[in-house]
Amino acid sequence: MITADDVRRVANGLPRTEERLVRDRITFRVGRIVYAAISADETSMGFAFPKEERAALVAAEPDKFHMPRPSDERYNWVRVWLAAIDEAEMREIIVDAWRMVVPKKVAAAHLATSSPEA
Repeated sequence: MITADDVRRVANGLPRTEERLVRDRITFRVGRIVYAAISADETSMGFAFPKEERAALVAAEPDKFHMPRPSDERYNWVRVWLAAIDEAEMREIIVDAWRMVVPKKVAAAHLATSSPEA
């Protein structure tokens, strides 16, 4: 199972990321924009994801992904059960969410210099 420490290791390795504790949730942000948040009980994680695509994602894998809380549905956000994903998938989710909020040239520079496993 993926833990908060696993997510922390990947997210904190991304440029401009700040980790904050907000209402017992570990959040990762660039500036004021949160791109990932781990639930207080550390069983699920919300992450930046295009609103237009989230219903299809949840419908395709309902045992893995679920809709955000009603108060978060206005945002580009979806949730995943941490027990349902592996390290590679978690890394892909975090990096893709980070790319949604960071300037494109920052993402391009980081991805050009990082190894395929970074």
